[in-house]
Amino acid sequence: MVEVWLPYGNTEVCVRIPTGNLLDIIEPKKVDAAQNPQDEIKKALQNPSGDTRIAEMVKPGAKIAIVLKDSGASTNRMLISAIMEELNSAGVRNEDVTVIIAYDPFRTVSSKQEFPMPDTEPTARLRVIQHRCEADEQVYVGKTSRGIEISLNKLFTEADVKILAGSVEPHPIAGYSGGREMILPGVASLSSIEKAFQMGMDRMAKRGNLKDNPVHEEMVEAADLAQVDFTLNIVRDSEFNVVKAFAGDVDKAFEESVKLAEEIYKVPVENRADMVFISPGGSIFDATLQEAITCLDSISEVAKKGKPIALVAECASGYGDKEFLEAASKFSNPKDLRKYLKRKFSIPGLMAYRLMNLLQQANIVAVSVMPEYYISRVFKMKTARTANEAYRLLVDAAGSRGKVSFIPHGSLTVPFMKP
Repeated sequence: MVEVWLPYGNTEVCVRIPTGNLLDIIEPKKVDAAQNPQDEIKKALQNPSGDTRIAEMVKPGAKIAIVLKDSGASTNRMLISAIMEELNSAGVRNEDVTVIIAYDPFRTVSSKQEFPMPDTEPTARLRVIQHRCEADEQVYVGKTSRGIEISLNKLFTEADVKILAGSVEPHPIAGYSGGREMILPGVASLSSIEKAFQMGMDRMAKRGNLKDNPVHEEMVEAADLAQVDFTLNIVRDSEFNVVKAFAGDVDKAFEESVKLAEEIYKVPVENRADMVFISPGGSIFDATLQEAITCLDSISEVAKKGKPIALVAECASGYGDKEFLEAASKFSNPKDLRKYLKRKFSIPGLMAYRLMNLLQQANIVAVSVMPEYYISRVFKMKTARTANEAYRLLVDAAGSRGKVSFIPHGSLTVPFMKP
């Protein structure tokens, strides 16, 4: 027998299977993390693409806006500290800096928490706000080529220098997070966000894909309209250790970041499996069912058609947003839900639509703490109390000789079939 451990909330669960049934464990590439991540970030700021440092862009008295994607407390601290060191060296006062925490529509209502900002120098006395796409005052900045009107946070648009900072990682709709994503949806109005993400029903709007991805293309145009001055991106491994930082021009830094991110997160697969176990990657990704299912978009690259899947996700905060539950309850097939979303779009509804599509292709067994009623009656999945019980259910469907693939970090893994 072989034991495979999968992240589950703040802990792990074990699946025991016969050694001969293990096909593979699909996970991001192991790479060397930066020995000193703070120095790596500083080095990127001192040698940006475009050759113009932040300190050369600003002057005393200038109003600075930093849009920060929440990448965890320790990473937030390093990013802000390094940027503030540059700004302070040019005579910018902390009081003239506003940190805007980017809005993330994929963090559900029940899993949102107040943003952790360290209260030590050099980040003390900074004005820190969370962008609220419905409530904050917005300023219209223009239209994209598809005719989507882009309105952005007023404090951001009125700043003399606009800076973006965050991590570049696989994104379930836009291909990769970071860079332009910190404009749309990061500081955009709800109307702009929903019109752009409505194109998330397009088959090219998926994790790890930028080519012909309409949502990504809208983000690019929105960032152009926003007139971003500088960006700081980091690329991390699956343990969230900083590997490398890229800074400077928003387009060049993002392209360099994605190139490295693809080396880490894109994983070649030689053979499709008869059964697949997938975990979103633990508490950061599986607080709710709505968040957890975003990792399932890559299953078609790993499982044989119609073969069973086990989703191992704690979902300690329940199903997610009310709209997610309502969409799953109200519509029995994805075609009808798609028509509805074209009239009345919501991102939770989009997540329900993607789950319905997947359930037409495969049976899913969920291992979670959610009540069986929601999993089986509303979301049409089977339930198992433990991961090993899920394996027995998968064997009943696929056969005792079936080969099993495991994906421990589904939200950060982009599997693809080798040509």
